Amino acid sequence: MSIQKPKGTQDLLPGEIEKWQYIETKARELCQRFNFREIRTPMFEHTELFQRGVGETTDIVEKEMYTFLDKGDRSISLRPEGTAGVVRSYVENKLYGEPDVSKLYYIGPMFRYEQPQAGRYRQFHQFGIEAFGSVDPSLDAEVIALGYTFYKELGLKDVTVEINSVGNPAVRAVYREKIQEFFAPVKDKLCKDCQSRYDRNPMRILDCKVDQKYGEGAPTILEYLDEECRTHFQAVQEYLTAMEIPFRINPRLVRGLDYYTHTAFEYKAAGIGAIDTIGGGGRYNGLVGQIGGTDQPGVGFGLGMERILLVLQAQGVDIPAAKPLDVYLIGLGEAAERECVKLLQNLRLVGLSAEKDYLGRKIKAKMKSADRYNAAYVAILGDDELAKGEITLKTMATGEQETLALSELVQTLRERARQV
Repeated sequence: MSIQKPKGTQDLLPGEIEKWQYIETKARELCQRFNFREIRTPMFEHTELFQRGVGETTDIVEKEMYTFLDKGDRSISLRPEGTAGVVRSYVENKLYGEPDVSKLYYIGPMFRYEQPQAGRYRQFHQFGIEAFGSVDPSLDAEVIALGYTFYKELGLKDVTVEINSVGNPAVRAVYREKIQEFFAPVKDKLCKDCQSRYDRNPMRILDCKVDQKYGEGAPTILEYLDEECRTHFQAVQEYLTAMEIPFRINPRLVRGLDYYTHTAFEYKAAGIGAIDTIGGGGRYNGLVGQIGGTDQPGVGFGLGMERILLVLQAQGVDIPAAKPLDVYLIGLGEAAERECVKLLQNLRLVGLSAEKDYLGRKIKAKMKSADRYNAAYVAILGDDELAKGEITLKTMATGEQETLALSELVQTLRERARQV
């Protein structure tokens, strides 16, 4: 039996990968406009990083991480999300004030052991940003605006932003007690996970899809915000309004990670079934200190690439097709074939995409190959034409043929490519 890919993974093949490249290019271009710079961190880290950073009571750490002992008996985990690794790198490489507020972005695979479903894989991909060094609520709004702009410029329709404040540690300590008081009468009716969360992290019960009915009427954290948290949250709303970023307040939004403080947010989009969240993030003012650095405030997001592609498909949004091949070379005769190899290299060196036949096929089969590549031109060179220093150029869209001096082919194609 042939070996197949592991459950929850996918092969990104030619024809599909161009969509990924387009989205990644858009992300990089947008980050440049917002003055975020790329960072690439390891795909595996010491397990302790995620236990301390993401939170030991989260589903990610408790159930979903791919964790193993390496040959040195060190506990290693494949990264389940991007923020913890970026914070670790920020601390380890002392990126404080690089050059002012450190604004970083990443694109890459993450790993979680969970049941695969539409838009959810065990190896999935995220585009994320992290900004360190400022408590300014306008930075929260900027991060939210970057994600919203990204979705809009990709062509997604009906994207909504939901925001909430999850307070600070002092606020959450008070709210924790209120939540426990609220759920105490139904504690034994909660699912097994939420019974465990009741003592360790009761806010997470609000995030449970199974026990939503028991959470109706629960107090919201907005009722217990102190002056600092209220002022920060109000300022975020004012900045979003000024930037014309539509949003709604969702007082039940808590996110699934322990490190958030103040602002938490999610992006929603219709078209992918019951799970309509396509990305989210928030502020994490204590995380740098938790991971061992000189504490610095931070804010960021993570957006699921698979979810984006699923929504684009569901909404019928066309992603620009890959650029067609500029020219396909056909050599007829041994000397002509050798010259085509030289021409192929020269065309590629000036920035044109070029291809030739490598299977020794007849001209009819070579022309079919040029069609499959969607080549703009086919250049046909026989031994007789080579002796005269000429080459035939066919424009595939019109079928028009012309004879050019062989020495002029590269420059002619280069000029025509610039005019397209």
